[in-house]
Amino acid sequence: MTLYGLLVAPFADYGFMRRALVASVALGLGSGPVGVLLMLRRMSLVGDAMSHAVLPGAAIGFLISGGLSLPAMGLGGLVAGLSVALLSGLVSRTTSLKEDASFASFYLASLALGVLIVSLRGSNIDLLHVLFGTILAIDAEALYLVGAIASLTLVILALVYRPLVAECFDPGFLRAVGGRGPLYHLLFLFLVVINLVAGFQALGTLMAVGMMMLPAAIAQLWARTLPVMVLIAASTAALSGFVGLLASYHLRFASGPTIILIASLIYGVSLLIAPAGALRRFIPRSHLTG
Repeated sequence: MTLYGLLVAPFADYGFMRRALVASVALGLGSGPVGVLLMLRRMSLVGDAMSHAVLPGAAIGFLISGGLSLPAMGLGGLVAGLSVALLSGLVSRTTSLKEDASFASFYLASLALGVLIVSLRGSNIDLLHVLFGTILAIDAEALYLVGAIASLTLVILALVYRPLVAECFDPGFLRAVGGRGPLYHLLFLFLVVINLVAGFQALGTLMAVGMMMLPAAIAQLWARTLPVMVLIAASTAALSGFVGLLASYHLRFASGPTIILIASLIYGVSLLIAPAGALRRFIPRSHLTG
């Protein structure tokens, strides 16, 4: 097989492969930077909880639309995700529970409720599509939604980059100078939710967070400055989508899990050879001599 047939032909010959590739790149550009900020805030598991919290809204959108209408399910997932984020924040501020504990409680209930709703009215195939995504079935309307979410994410991050970073490293300082920390925190949770909704369009509720957190973890192993982390995370997510789609096409694997497995493979290699990886601990470092 020629290099063209291996790398280019699947996208040149099939429109569904091109749409899936564009969706993967858009997801990487939006979810990568958000994942880096989530990791710096030590909220990685909150991202996982939020990815499950969108399921009831997606299931209700599935029932209302009478099938796998990605825009309807995405809108329902957005409402459900934002509701869980607001409720979790309210619980953490009015009770002794921490925010991560309230997120965990709500996401377990949301996941169970969503699976129950889909199971009552849909088939097992419908449930699998909701849980694991249908990236190869993305149509133009869903692609516009994913692209719009990625664009909105980049614009918001550009506008509020400095206060978001300040809240990551020193939220007390932001409160001391009247920096409206809670407002930026809610805005950041909004970005998390809409990017999980975009990921849900392609990868399903169970793996949407993979495109967000795995590239962020890879970036943290390779870089020490935030701008470089953001660039590496976005690039790694887009590369995982490209390679994962090619691997799924040639090997006839499911596309969504293959994309996440490619990202996991890059993460595993990075754990070994990255500057902050395991093998570097066993390589002697040169020392300056006076």
